[in-house]
Amino acid sequence: MKYTTYLLEWFDKNKRQMPWRERSDAYSIWVSEVMLQQTQVDTVRPYYERFMERFPTVHDLAMATQEEVYTYWQGLGYYRRADNLHKGAKVVSEQYNGIFPTDPKLVKNIPGIGPYTMGAVLSIAFNLPYPAVDGNVMRVLSRQFLIEDDIAIPKTRKIFEEKVMVLMPEDARNFNQALMELGALICTPKNPKCESCPMKPICMAYEEGVQIEYPVKSSKTKAEPDFYKALILKQGDKIYLEKRPEEGLLAKLWGVPLITDVVWEKMKSELVTFEVLEQVQHVFTHRRWLMTPIVIEYTTQNAKIFEEILQGEGVFIVPEGLKNYAIATAFKKVLRKLQENI
Repeated sequence: MKYTTYLLEWFDKNKRQMPWRERSDAYSIWVSEVMLQQTQVDTVRPYYERFMERFPTVHDLAMATQEEVYTYWQGLGYYRRADNLHKGAKVVSEQYNGIFPTDPKLVKNIPGIGPYTMGAVLSIAFNLPYPAVDGNVMRVLSRQFLIEDDIAIPKTRKIFEEKVMVLMPEDARNFNQALMELGALICTPKNPKCESCPMKPICMAYEEGVQIEYPVKSSKTKAEPDFYKALILKQGDKIYLEKRPEEGLLAKLWGVPLITDVVWEKMKSELVTFEVLEQVQHVFTHRRWLMTPIVIEYTTQNAKIFEEILQGEGVFIVPEGLKNYAIATAFKKVLRKLQENI
């Protein structure tokens, strides 16, 4: 097929050098794919190398504590990925003796592995013919074949998976990677490099001059704002950190206590002194936290004020020790604001 020939020849000459492409085992591919979800390649590189140096096999990751996994993940964000990867490693280590299964029914039961990750691992590690459809692939194919279906609708993925399977050659490993690479380097969301594209001769969107109109994607719902006061409790140089609950946003990560404006209004009348810093913002997929940092010296005299707030696991820690805790990015922003005001 011309399609396959054009694509694979381009990939062979233009593929980027990446640390995970130097290995072909399922575990290393799996780790890289999880890290690359919602994160740029250049950002992932150093984290991947450090993670793999500490956890070189699935057994090493399975035996690690959650706290250590979080520490080595720190900076990548979206910690649920790390949590599921850790749980999945335990399943593969304990149930499959460290050997990643190739039966899709078994793979689907591994925590955190959806259709894309399954397709990526099975095709890249084992050269099995399974589609690995991400945003890059949907953008590429929607332009090449003028696919009008809205990619914001989950069921649309099936349409693209079927299209991949129609096109897929025996070299599934490189074919899936080539489609993703083309989307990342050439067929980009804005300003696609059509003149350099190997698929230009058969791209329907290019022929009609409508590349920017694809893929079809309905607008996202605007993130709703939540307003909080972020309490920075200090004992001399030490800062209070608390561990987040087991469920909910930023579950099991570390941060500073958050309270509502209503609670703060009741509390502040009992405090002798405090310092209000400039508001910081952190945006999640569907929520937007607007946090006003409040710096308070925690003493034996005012400790009773915070009894109802400080219910979970917590610790006062010197700034140099913060690196040993998996602190959520939202709270890193709060702590940076403190540093700016010292």
